[in-house]
This record gives sequence, C-alpha cells and structure tokens, in this order.
Amino acid sequence: MAATQPSVKVPGPRHARQRRSAISRVLGWTFLLLLAGLVIAAIAGFFAYGEFTAPGPLAEDKVFMVAPGQSVTEIGEVLQQNGIVSNGRIFALMAQATGQRARLKAGEYAFPKGATMAEVMALLASGKAVTYKISIPEGFTSQMAVDRVNANEVLTGDPAAVPPEGSILPDTYVFRRGMTRQKLVADMQAAQAKLLAELWAARKPVPVIETPEQAVTLASIVEKETAEADERPVIASVFINRLEKGMRLQSDPTIIYGIVGGKGRLDRPLTRADIDTATPYNTYRIKGLPPGPIANPGRAALEAVLNPEDTDKLYFVADGTGGHAFAATLEEHNRNVKNWRQIAGNAAAAAAADEGEADASAAPTPDATPPAAATPVPAPPGGNAAEAPLADVAPAPDGPAAQPPAAETAAPEPPPAAAEPAPAPTVVAVVPKPQAKPPQPVAAKPAAVALKPGTVLTIDGQATVIPRLRP
Repeated sequence: MAATQPSVKVPGPRHARQRRSAISRVLGWTFLLLLAGLVIAAIAGFFAYGEFTAPGPLAEDKVFMVAPGQSVTEIGEVLQQNGIVSNGRIFALMAQATGQRARLKAGEYAFPKGATMAEVMALLASGKAVTYKISIPEGFTSQMAVDRVNANEVLTGDPAAVPPEGSILPDTYVFRRGMTRQKLVADMQAAQAKLLAELWAARKPVPVIETPEQAVTLASIVEKETAEADERPVIASVFINRLEKGMRLQSDPTIIYGIVGGKGRLDRPLTRADIDTATPYNTYRIKGLPPGPIANPGRAALEAVLNPEDTDKLYFVADGTGGHAFAATLEEHNRNVKNWRQIAGNAAAAAAADEGEADASAAPTPDATPPAAATPVPAPPGGNAAEAPLADVAPAPDGPAAQPPAAETAAPEPPPAAAEPAPAPTVVAVVPKPQAKPPQPVAAKPAAVALKPGTVLTIDGQATVIPRLRP
C-alpha cells in the first residue's frame, strides 16, 4: 500500500483579511495619535509664540545683571523672577527652538519697558550690555589717575596699583560692570604703549630725544606748560632748542613735581626758596631732562615733541590772553616780559582800586594824597616755566612784599578865615574877602574848592580832617 501523505491546511481568505484588519487598526490609531500630537503641538506653539511676542510685564525700564555661567533654563527662571519675562519655561523653549540658546551672553542689560521675550532674547544674544565711562585728563599723574579708578563704584576687585609715571594714556575709557580696577589700568597702559610705538615710528628725528622714554618725559613738561593745542609744537621747539644749546629748561611744573610728586598740585604759589631748592626734577637746578615724566601726556603733547615746529625760539611768556609770546633773543623776550608786567600790573591796580572803593566807607583816604604808583607785578610763579628766570622776573617772595611809599604832597594853603566848614558829603568852602585888612599876598587866589570827607586841611598850624556825615 502506498504511504499516506500528510495534509497541509492552507489558510483561507477569511484569516488573511483579519490579519490585515488588525494592522490597519494599529496604523490608524498611530496616525490619529500623531495627528492629535501635531494639533496639540501646533496649538501649544501658537500659544507660546503669542506669549513670546506679546508685550512683557515690565512696567518701566530696568537694568539687570545676567550672571555668567547660567544655563538657558536658569536664565529664563531668573528673568521671570525679576519680572522681565512672563514665563521662564517658554523663554527657554523658544531659545532652543530659534537656535539662540548658545548665543545668550552674560552681562548687565537695560531692558526697556514692556519688552517682549523676543526682544529680551535678542538683546541677550547681541551682547549689548550697559557701558560706563571714566575719563583721565591730560596732565594727570599716575597717582591721580589711579585714585579716580579706585574711587569708581562700578569697577570691581582690589584697588589698582600705581603704575610708573607717564605710562598711562589720558583718554575716556568705556567698560562694563564686572571689569576689575587693575584690568582697566592695564588697558590704559596698553593704549599708551601702542600709541607711543606708532608715533615713535613716524617721528621727526631730534638729536636730543634719543629714546621713547625721553619723548614721554619732555611731552609731560609740554603738557603741563600750556593748554593751548596750537602752542604745544612751538613750546616743544623752545625746549628742544634749549636742550641743543645746553640751556636749562627752567620749567616751573618740574619744581612742583619735585616737591609734591604724584600728588600733582601745590596748594600755594612757588617761592624763591622752591626755585633754589635742588631736587632731581627741578630743571632750574639741573641740566637736561629730569629723570622721568612729571605727568601723563596726551596724544597732542606726544605728537608735538616727536614732530616739533622748526623755530629759533628760546623763550616764552604769558601774553595776557591765555596764550604766550615767544622770542628768539633775550632782548625781545624782555620786551615781552615788560608788556606782561604792564598787563598784570594794570590788572592788579584795577583790583586794588575796586577793593579800595569797597572799603572807602570804613577807611576814607585823603584826597590831597594821590595813590601810589602801580608797581609792576611779576609773572605769576605758578605759570609757565622759562618765563620768570629767563627775564629775571622774581617769583612770589616768601613773605609779604614791601609796598612803595606814597608820594608826598604839600597840603593846600588854608584860607584866612578860621571857620571850620560844616560836615557834609561834599563841602564847598568859600573864602570871604577881609574888610579891615588889605589882602595878603598868596601864591594863588583861593577859589571855591570842593572838599570831600577825609580831606586834610592845615588851619593855624593844625591838621584838620573834613569829617563824614553820620547817619
């Protein structure tokens, strides 16, 4: 008998349809879930975008510091806590969605009133933090500059150390909160070194200025001598000409620096004793340049020294207008000094006259005695160097100056009548004719004379002062 073959059961169409139906149901639910998710995401995104672009909660402008080292989530939270954004989570999600997450920068920012999240995020991504300024004027000493830096409350860190004199570039510096004091001073030194290198490379060679350090030293003297920009190259020329001829610079600011150092200012006028006192910086006593700068010169003073005008001038003195009169010879300079003395003397006389008028009611001056002649006033010792010594102008003395005696004037001849005129602001004395006696010879016939209070008359050998009216 033949072997019986096993039968194979073939699934019918009904089972295949059931399997396909199950797969379809799974795919359908998956699609529906995805669709629902997309709808929910779209709704959430629409809501988030509306929140992202809606005006923020700030009722007024606000300056806020975003600390370094924070994550975008932490930034969002701190912004929400400080009322800058309405929702920190939406801020963090939108930073991720827009690709700004890695671009947000720490710093102090000024957020405007009602700023949207989008505007807040754009500001943090731009890095345009709040900036502050500090100005160091030309002619400041390093000590004065560092004192100003250390007094600034926005800067951080320990007080900065005082750098060498002349190593800071006077300028206005911009910085942000978080900058340390020492870093700012280092930036000022770097700016000076960079500028000096540029100017030195483009200089006009001068035999007496052999190094950049010497240029800074002379520029510091020029800086202290004048505030007039157009005079700096001429004054630099004067000092260079004097150095080439072996003449002392005789600069008053060098005397002051030798006395007070980095303090920078002398709280009194210079005296003859100051000029005669030898210090390493006193260019009245030493030849050549002092051992170092006496201040921090600005760009203009450095340019004047490294590119001085070509002149034959050796002297200068104040001209009474805020500038200076320059001279190539001592004779010409002495004429300029004389003119300055007249200007200064007239100013002093006018001031004395004003003071005298103010004090007239307390101490009247006899009209018969004219005022003493105005004495020429020497050039101010605190002014520019090379003025006084080059024309033998004495500085302010250590004690009060002696006043010249007033010119003696004979008292007017008294009238024959011995009657004393009545006191009045302006008294007119009329001399009557004698009736019994013939007229006595006199040098000049007395006429009606206006006698003011304080006028001295000599009557019968006695001096009489016209009194003032009492209220």
